[in-house]
Amino acid sequence: MRTRRVPAVLVTAAAAALTVTTVTGSTAPARAAVPAQASAPVGAAACSGYVGLTFDDGPSGTTTKLLDALRQSGLRATMFNQGQNAAANPSLVRAQVAAGMWVANHSYTHPHLTGLSQAQIDSEISRTQQAIVNAGGGTPKLFRPPYGETDATVKSVAARYGLTEVIWHVDSQDWNGASTDAIVQSVARLTDGQVVLMHDWPANTLAAVPRIARTLASRGLCAGMISPRSGRAVAPS
Repeated sequence: MRTRRVPAVLVTAAAAALTVTTVTGSTAPARAAVPAQASAPVGAAACSGYVGLTFDDGPSGTTTKLLDALRQSGLRATMFNQGQNAAANPSLVRAQVAAGMWVANHSYTHPHLTGLSQAQIDSEISRTQQAIVNAGGGTPKLFRPPYGETDATVKSVAARYGLTEVIWHVDSQDWNGASTDAIVQSVARLTDGQVVLMHDWPANTLAAVPRIARTLASRGLCAGMISPRSGRAVAPS
């Protein structure tokens, strides 16, 4: 469980310094079609825009309940997994894919990357790529640095692995004990293309999922994938 996180600032994902050569499709393997149970919420209006729901720090002991809640609410999300957790829980990575989620890279041990050497940063990113591949999560195309901390070195190493860096536009503050109401309200601030930061483990986040689905539907917004081309939420492909 993370006890602190750098306050979110609007950081444009996929900064110009990044050169990404592979930009196609979702991070899930080709076989992972949207499951039948991941249909749109009942009464949902046609999508007038898409937002990116993201969950950091999994997979964990709460991942199964989170996936069930997302599936039952007709939501898809991007799961920024820690490599050490993916390596320890490969069946949960496969469950994320089977539930229609996209799997992404969140470093191996969740360090402050900007305080590490280039070789250490490379190890954090490359080991996570391999752990997710080995677990059946496909090859990630998206990367989120822990705490949202990044610099030119972090970006260049991520780019070397074909990764688009994605921070967030709205921080739900669930890591900081935000209430379920506050988490839902944070998602309600999203506009087309924007990304919200949430986490795999807080109980209040799990409780918020059905209300998040209803809130998005009431605004004509749908949960989309994050494009490796732009770092923004788009219609799932």
